[in-house]
Amino acid sequence: MLKRKAIVNTKECVACGCCIKVCPKNAITIPRGIYAEINKTQCVGCGKCAKECPASIITLEVEDN
Repeated sequence: MLKRKAIVNTKECVACGCCIKVCPKNAITIPRGIYAEINKTQCVGCGKCAKECPASIITLEVEDN
């Protein structure tokens, strides 16, 4: 089974926090107020953050096993 994980384009992220509000696993933080970071261990690849991102800078990628 393929596992997906969310990836943030840190050069484009403006740290608006929309993704944090919808993440069911609390896997997203904005530690320095600059851009969102995703904890790969906690991320379940649901895609809610990617759908919610107003700038479309969060994508889902297939994780290598």
